[in-house]
Amino acid sequence: MLTEGRKRGGKQGTGLGVRSVRLTLGRLRTALNVAVRRQLVVRNVAAFVAIPRAAAKAAAEAQAERKPWTQEEVKAFLTGITGERSYAACLLSLMGLRPAEVCGLRWSDVDFEAGTIAAGNNTRTLVDGEIEEKEAKSAAGKRGLPMPATVTKALKAFHTLQKRERLKAGNAYVDSGYVLVNELGQPQRTDWLRRRVYELMAKVGVRKVRPYDARHACLTYLAGAGVPDVVLAAWAGHADGGTLAKRVYVHPDSSHLKVAAEHLESGLFG
Repeated sequence: MLTEGRKRGGKQGTGLGVRSVRLTLGRLRTALNVAVRRQLVVRNVAAFVAIPRAAAKAAAEAQAERKPWTQEEVKAFLTGITGERSYAACLLSLMGLRPAEVCGLRWSDVDFEAGTIAAGNNTRTLVDGEIEEKEAKSAAGKRGLPMPATVTKALKAFHTLQKRERLKAGNAYVDSGYVLVNELGQPQRTDWLRRRVYELMAKVGVRKVRPYDARHACLTYLAGAGVPDVVLAAWAGHADGGTLAKRVYVHPDSSHLKVAAEHLESGLFG
């Protein structure tokens, strides 16, 4: 699983992350425990399987080194890309949507009147060079998120731009219904989004991070702002009530620790 867990149709696949493998092993152990109790198998062989220590250590080190943008870096990036065609897509990422959710979002998922986005209804990913579309992995992954005013304004502007492009292109325009499309209405892929975001980072001169880390930056900020765990989990599309969402996406830094010290001084010690 760690080396070729994404194998499909007999083709060589890329490896899965340690977290994904650990979750899979946990579910397999649970299932086999039930099988042991029902005397369907003699023992739970999954109980003796462990993540290789070297792989677990490497994953932990990579996680520790991965630091999402600070609030100041987010503001610098957004200021630098105002007016760019991908501005709305970047805002959606910084709202906490996964790249696959951004690419899979359709205009039918955007309710300007209610001011909400139906995130997770459709994801669009690239697997072995082929587009794969599907719904969210869990019911919690389908979530209605209220749009901040800046996101609403950017999406309305992008929607208007697409209408002008449709008129200009005429019959050559593809009315795909997706939010993130090119000038001819063709939906973009996650690899295109990744390359474009990196180009914009270089143009603005901000620290290069993974596009997925925009989600981390969003959830870290919300956690630092005191958003309750259960709300944080709902925003992230997790069904665990917040524990997993915090462990995976929240990256406390010195600024968060300083806030904690200020709370101690004003509340506990003051």
